[in-house]
Amino acid sequence: MADKAKPKGGKGKPQKKEKAVVKEVDVLGPAAMLNAYYISHNVAAFLEFRGYPWPGSPKKKGKKK
Repeated sequence: MADKAKPKGGKGKPQKKEKAVVKEVDVLGPAAMLNAYYISHNVAAFLEFRGYPWPGSPKKKGKKK
């Protein structure tokens, strides 16, 4: 019996990829607080790491090469 050969590779319709589900992260959750305990020196540093800069805080200067 002769088997029909299937094409290998990139011919045909491209398969649809599933989109990754994005979960909303709780910045005040237990895991975030434990992480903040180790990386932050104070409340202002914690909020800045989370993307909420402290009003009136000095801007960081970039490193020169």
